[in-house]
Amino acid sequence: MSSDEKAISKDVQEDTVLENLGYQQELKRSFSLLGMIGFSFSIVTSWTALGGVLIVGVESGGPPVMIYSWIGISIFALAVAYSMAEMCSAYPLAGGQYSWVAVLAPPKIARGMSWVTGWFMITGVLAMGATNNFIGANFILGQANLSFPSYTIERWHTVLLAYLIALISTGVNIYGPHLLDRISRFIFLWNILSFVIVVITILATNDHKQPASFVFHDFQNFTGFSTGFAAILGLLQSSFGMCCYEAPAHMCEEMLNASREAPKAIIMSVYIGAVTGFIFLISVCFCIGDISSTASSTTGVPLIQIFYDSTGSVVGACFLSSLIVVIVLVCANALLAEGSRSLFAFARDNGLPFSSVFAKVESRRQVPVYAILLACAVQMALNSIYFGTLTGFNTVISIATEGFYLSYAMPLLARILSWFTGDAKALSGPYNLGRYGIIMNVIGLVFLVFTSITFNFPTLAPVDSGNMNYTSAAIGIIGLISIVTWLISGRKAFTGPQIAGAVPVLEVRPTEVDENLDETLAEKRETKD
Repeated sequence: MSSDEKAISKDVQEDTVLENLGYQQELKRSFSLLGMIGFSFSIVTSWTALGGVLIVGVESGGPPVMIYSWIGISIFALAVAYSMAEMCSAYPLAGGQYSWVAVLAPPKIARGMSWVTGWFMITGVLAMGATNNFIGANFILGQANLSFPSYTIERWHTVLLAYLIALISTGVNIYGPHLLDRISRFIFLWNILSFVIVVITILATNDHKQPASFVFHDFQNFTGFSTGFAAILGLLQSSFGMCCYEAPAHMCEEMLNASREAPKAIIMSVYIGAVTGFIFLISVCFCIGDISSTASSTTGVPLIQIFYDSTGSVVGACFLSSLIVVIVLVCANALLAEGSRSLFAFARDNGLPFSSVFAKVESRRQVPVYAILLACAVQMALNSIYFGTLTGFNTVISIATEGFYLSYAMPLLARILSWFTGDAKALSGPYNLGRYGIIMNVIGLVFLVFTSITFNFPTLAPVDSGNMNYTSAAIGIIGLISIVTWLISGRKAFTGPQIAGAVPVLEVRPTEVDENLDETLAEKRETKD
């Protein structure tokens, strides 16, 4: 068998898993491992994410909380990432978390639990896209303010620019899907190179570095709450910086040899994110100036102020900021792709209103156009929250992070419950944790539950209607909608994966693969002829 035939055989095996679960392979498999690592890291991109929400960490504990919480959250995130990598390897489905819940949860609650997971998952990924649009708009407008001090940034400026970023990403996703793998490989190299340039530049040019005691010991609190409560609030920055690493799962139906390569991409994105994030945080904390003036910078982005204070040059600060802007814009494209594939998968299982529309795949480009448009519309709606509340940015960050963390927790909980009920299924994919899998599940679940609770706390005191954290209300409404829609229509219409056909990749019968391989090779020969 030639190398091409071997590659086709692996993809046919993946396609056969889909067929056994009741799905047809409709999306084009084009992502390589490097492309998917780049895609995932462009979303996780911890160091730029941490820089984008630096204001949260600066106000809630300062450098010590930012650094130590990052170490802790990175370690716990690995437990979650390893757990999801194992599930993704056995069941490489675009539905990700909600599909795994449907397969792994005790049969009596599997469909309902899968439905709720799907709603939280979609909330998280779409809100994260909206947050990223905010960050991109903030960095662009911050540079404008730095270059032209007379310019005052208004909230509506930020929202409109966030809209534009969402619309550009939509255009790329619809008209340039064939470019996604190339863009992902490019941005991975750009991301690492930009990280090195930023860190070296600020450390080399800053001549008024903070002492080590400031970075590792001195607690800062601008929240109005007690020291302990402020430290808990500071977890939000690190939690946001280490999120979205399950992105390869939602793109695995477009990935070559997904059951082996997608888990690697999930794990690698966490390791790379943890290391780059740690080095970046320490570098920034040594180079930060007066912490109160940095937090209240007219640019609206403390990191831009740090760049300016370090280099002493408007051009230098804008250059470093522009490196990040490129990453954020590509991240916006990747998050819209991830969100649209999540919507497509959920609609394919009749999980959304008008599912038949959002589950359609445009035949020529092989992308779910209507799901992409819906993802864009929801992102823009979430960006509109900033029109009404000063803490709209923090609220959307919290909604995004909590939506993700709850959707991460559900498959871990499903597997733990199955162990107690005697319904546990062995995850016999190419990537397997063995007896350590359930231990990772328990550690990851405890971490996710704790952090999900903290995302609901208000971030400033005294609390009033203007600075209230409405995350609990938003998440509660989403949970209520998911339950009500389940009772009204979901329990009748929602299909989910066909559990009877839930056979892990390594257990697919060779005869099925051989039959499908012969058909695929025949089709390719006809195409060449």
